[in-house]
Amino acid sequence: MKIAVTTPTGQVGRRLVPLLLQAGERPTLLVRDAARLDPHVRAASDVVELDLGDVDAVVAATAGVDALYWVDPPTQDDDPAAGYARVGAVGAHAVQENGIPRVVFQSSGGADARGGFGEIDGLARTEEMLDATGASVTHLRCGYFFSNLFLDLDSLRGGELTTTLPLDLRIPWVAPADIATVGALRLLSTAWRGRHTQGVYGPADLSFSDVATVVSAAIGRDVVARRVSDDDVAAQLRAFGMSDAQVEGIVGMSRGLRGPHVPEDPRDVRSTTPTTLAGWAFAELRPAL
Repeated sequence: MKIAVTTPTGQVGRRLVPLLLQAGERPTLLVRDAARLDPHVRAASDVVELDLGDVDAVVAATAGVDALYWVDPPTQDDDPAAGYARVGAVGAHAVQENGIPRVVFQSSGGADARGGFGEIDGLARTEEMLDATGASVTHLRCGYFFSNLFLDLDSLRGGELTTTLPLDLRIPWVAPADIATVGALRLLSTAWRGRHTQGVYGPADLSFSDVATVVSAAIGRDVVARRVSDDDVAAQLRAFGMSDAQVEGIVGMSRGLRGPHVPEDPRDVRSTTPTTLAGWAFAELRPAL
């Protein structure tokens, strides 16, 4: 089996690739900067250095591939949703051009709404483009990454965790390692055909108040969740130099999560994964603080 993996140095990719190696595969890694790869991983893989927005390079790198793990990476586009869709179109073209039979796409909860979720709307467009290729596709509808807490280190050090969501609103939270495990299993399995979606939700839905309580216990200091307004977040992001479209891409995700949308993928034995926030926070977040 020839398996290609995009963004192999990302939060999920750097955990997914070793699983493929342990399964006896020699994956093809599509990476922007090969120097960021672990030397042992690099030696055991076929590495292609490229920009995922370069359609000719991606088509060449995925020729003869049996299974593709596709991720839309963040881009420098003014509109992040359009950037995701632009890169997603490259992936879909490569799948169709090369007749790649199976694709696992790292999507997100909210993509099934097909609109109203900020930058996630770009992942929804990618889902549609991959579906149109005729390949067998599994869209992983991932929950909120535990690792997003690394973006809040300064506020956590100050004892606060801010969000625009209602403090009691519970959403799926998931460890990147769990997404990697599900993704690797789908890539390695040849038992499925057609279009599938699969939630990857972690062990429990959590509110930001729940998260603050769990993090407090894990790091040994009090953290309190505090709700802020969309306008406050937008003003802060604009102060960082973000454009209106970039601000909307971020704020729009929270607006979508607050809405009435019911996820297409239920929480069940297939979508529930084992890594707890408590264990992750103690092992990974605590040392960073």
